[in-house]
Amino acid sequence: MTEPLFLKASMHDKIWGGTRLRDVYGYDIPTETTGEYWAISGHPHGVSVVENGLYAGQGLDKLYQEQPQLFGHPSSPVFPLLTKILDANDWLSVQVHPDDTYAQEHEGELGKTECWYILAADEGAEIIYGHTAKSREELAQMIQAGDWDKLLTHIPVKAGDFYYVPSGTMHAIGKGIMVLETQQSSDTTYRVYDFDRPDASGKLRPLHIQQSIDVMTIGQPQNSHPDEQLIDDLATTLLVANEFFSVYKWEIDGQASFEQVAPYYLVSVIEGQGSLVVAGQSYPLKKGQHFILPNPVKEWTLSGQLELIVSHIAENWEPKIVL
Repeated sequence: MTEPLFLKASMHDKIWGGTRLRDVYGYDIPTETTGEYWAISGHPHGVSVVENGLYAGQGLDKLYQEQPQLFGHPSSPVFPLLTKILDANDWLSVQVHPDDTYAQEHEGELGKTECWYILAADEGAEIIYGHTAKSREELAQMIQAGDWDKLLTHIPVKAGDFYYVPSGTMHAIGKGIMVLETQQSSDTTYRVYDFDRPDASGKLRPLHIQQSIDVMTIGQPQNSHPDEQLIDDLATTLLVANEFFSVYKWEIDGQASFEQVAPYYLVSVIEGQGSLVVAGQSYPLKKGQHFILPNPVKEWTLSGQLELIVSHIAENWEPKIVL
């Protein structure tokens, strides 16, 4: 089976969601407050389904378990990564995610290190990225006092920005922002502050103050430093590389050929149109598509005018570009 796996996503209604997943990407959203599009996911809270080829109709979770050769016979018992698009029509809660050790002990799943590529941002849009507390004691005191203006670090953002958000980082995505998020496959979130707003039922969403204090990193987060290379018709930017994943932005203006190095790749088309050629078969590509290049795909060619966000697990290197 030498073919890409194109995927159908699950979508999630959120009190902070909106309509830009439909307006910008053409997705058939289920509600007018759809906040998350889980594009490539094997997580039980939202499993992607293969749309094409031999495995059409199969969930990514089941496929990962039953066809390990597609993923290079992986060591992880669950599909380890998750790609999603978020539409923040209002502020997300101020939150933090635990690391693997804390999450396994308390939640029974992976921790959550993530990163954001800013797809769109209204003028004046901001994120919260870190806090000012100098100790865990000071952090607890400022949270209990509700001293949010002094505690939270606000950062203005624009389209094309990138932020690395390791587990333990206090963060929030602000109103008017769309992001493509690459993360560990986890749905554990500890809310610190939710702007005292009710949900659709009129109730306040639960907070997780003690867990947040337990797992929060002290000190300002250190963002990654993207590294860009220009190779003929390809501009490739390594956005981040860590122990969980590597993430790239590929910009194609013409044609570029690749050889596989990592066991499989997660690919999201964020702008443009073009084609993917695998084993002599051409697949049209357009903005908003998401697919996996599984292990049997040893080489491929991309052509057209395309912008893609690409990720793979961390135990291997970036794909070899054929000159």
